[in-house]
Amino acid sequence: MSPAPGGPRRPGAARGTPATRGRGAAPRPGPGRPKPAARKRAPRRTASFHFRFKAGRLVMLGALGLALLQLIWIQGVQAPQLSAESASQRTTTLVLPAMRGTIEDASGKPLAYTLEAKALTFQPIRVRKELQAAWEKSQQDKSQQAQNTAATAQPVVPKPEDRIKEIAKGIHDVLGDAAPEQDLLDKMNSKTTFVYLVRNVDPAKATQITDKFDEVGAERQDIREYPGGSLAANIVGATGWDGHGLIGMESSMDSTLAGTNGSRTYDRGSDGAVIPGSVRDVQPAINGSTVQLTIDSDLQYYVQQQVQEAKNKSGAKDVSAVVMDSKTGEVMAMANDDTFNPANGLADISNKGAELGDLPVTTPFEPGSVNKIVTAAAAIQYGVTTPEEVLQVPGEYYMDGLKIHDDWSHGVAPYTTTGVFAKSSNIGTLMLAKRVGMQRYDDLLKKFGIGQRTGIGLPGESAGYVPPFDQWQHGTFANVPIGQGLSMTLLQMTGMYQAIANNGLRIPPRIVKDVIAPDGSKTTPPAPEGVQVVSPQTATTVRDMFRSIVQNDGWNQRGTGVAAAVTGYQIAGKTGTAQQFNQACHCYYQSKYWINFAGIAPADNPRFVVGIMMDAPDRSSDGSGGQSAAPLFHNIAAWLLQRDQVPLSPPAPKMLLEAD
Repeated sequence: MSPAPGGPRRPGAARGTPATRGRGAAPRPGPGRPKPAARKRAPRRTASFHFRFKAGRLVMLGALGLALLQLIWIQGVQAPQLSAESASQRTTTLVLPAMRGTIEDASGKPLAYTLEAKALTFQPIRVRKELQAAWEKSQQDKSQQAQNTAATAQPVVPKPEDRIKEIAKGIHDVLGDAAPEQDLLDKMNSKTTFVYLVRNVDPAKATQITDKFDEVGAERQDIREYPGGSLAANIVGATGWDGHGLIGMESSMDSTLAGTNGSRTYDRGSDGAVIPGSVRDVQPAINGSTVQLTIDSDLQYYVQQQVQEAKNKSGAKDVSAVVMDSKTGEVMAMANDDTFNPANGLADISNKGAELGDLPVTTPFEPGSVNKIVTAAAAIQYGVTTPEEVLQVPGEYYMDGLKIHDDWSHGVAPYTTTGVFAKSSNIGTLMLAKRVGMQRYDDLLKKFGIGQRTGIGLPGESAGYVPPFDQWQHGTFANVPIGQGLSMTLLQMTGMYQAIANNGLRIPPRIVKDVIAPDGSKTTPPAPEGVQVVSPQTATTVRDMFRSIVQNDGWNQRGTGVAAAVTGYQIAGKTGTAQQFNQACHCYYQSKYWINFAGIAPADNPRFVVGIMMDAPDRSSDGSGGQSAAPLFHNIAAWLLQRDQVPLSPPAPKMLLEAD
């Protein structure tokens, strides 16, 4: 048998497979078999790829590390601080305002008290923006509703300007003239973030408005009421916009009247609502105390009326009056003209040009002959004369090199010591003062309280002026005893006569009777310590001597203050006339005077002391000729004695003023 073509097969070789084909070799393509695809080679990883991979991994690890550190910082180190900041953002402390105390007169009638009120507030920019957004949204909803007939009808939202007008009209309808519509519109259309629409609104009316108009807010704003208007305004004073005192007792007693505000702390949510159970640290407000004055409202009203009338009739620049209780030193009335009305506010046009001060306390003046009571008291106290001694008073007198004369021409006049003061002789007064001596005279001035503040507790009190004794120069002792060269307030001047009325015991004046705490407990300020100026016997003698001032028994036996007399009562007092000092020439005016009067009613059993000051009047206080404050004293004293039904005085003997 012949071998197959191609020669003998290798043992184990497959049929049809060439003997040269080794294991693992690719099969050759045969008839009808597809050609296999070429194998792809794997890409080679370069050094750049490895660097980017490592760098990315490091960056990711770094970021994770920073995040971890930040988490530790926030959750650990900053946790207390962040917690506190979060709490502070939701924590609110609300001030609980204290109610200001009342000021009352001696009988408990209110002179000033506080009513709780509201101030209507508005945020123009924010509210208009919200109104505009609400209106635009309503227009979109309206458009959608038109396309979808099955949609629920939406409430009509007015245009912002229409809503503003609606709010203004609504407030005006409730408050009337206190809230003019145009003023409200101007404020609500302003470019500010916050405005007060109306102040001093009754709480009930404020609630009515805020319930109807959500856009309007309300803040508590107390109203200080002065039911008497200008009654005792110069004493009571007034408060400012913040409720604290500006002048008068409102200022000097502010800490007592104001009380102490309280507080309440709570947390609130993002909607502004109080989070239930978060209220804490509640400190109740402590309301102010009531201050009761020694002022008698009825008397104060009458004195103010008389003072104003006296100014109008006399043409004086100013007129003031003080009424004191002769035994206690309590001020019963104290008034000056042209006072203000605190109920209208100090800036109100009705108070333009009004006197805001308390002239009897703040404004010193040279007292003139009213000061001669010091010489009279000293002369009797030290025994250098008697009421009946007849002094030969010359028409001219030289003292410390100065030429002294009386206000009327006369030769040597035989005036009694009583007559010297009844006729207000400067020469006779200096003759007696010279007997007393400068040192003893100065000592008595101090005991009378001249040159010292009374301590009454009213703001702006003046001490007046008395030259220090070691500075008394040439002519000082020739002026001071007749009321020139020193100054005093009307309150001090009235206090001098209170000492004589009270048997020589001067009680510093006071005007605060009691302080009543919110719980009703009453505190009476300690009574001022009295000063025994002269003996009771001296005071009685001087009171009797000074009855001569109102005596009207013929020309030679007539005093200078006859118009002060009150029928049926013994009256003791003294007129005063002092030239005013001209700062321009450092000399005294020849036509401008302080006209004064101080008196005791009744003199036999003193109840009241009245002091009066008139600044540069053209006529007397009643409009009659001359320049005298005696008629004003008469009116006040007569009214008081009649109102209080003071028993009539026993008949008193006439006094000899000028010997034959």
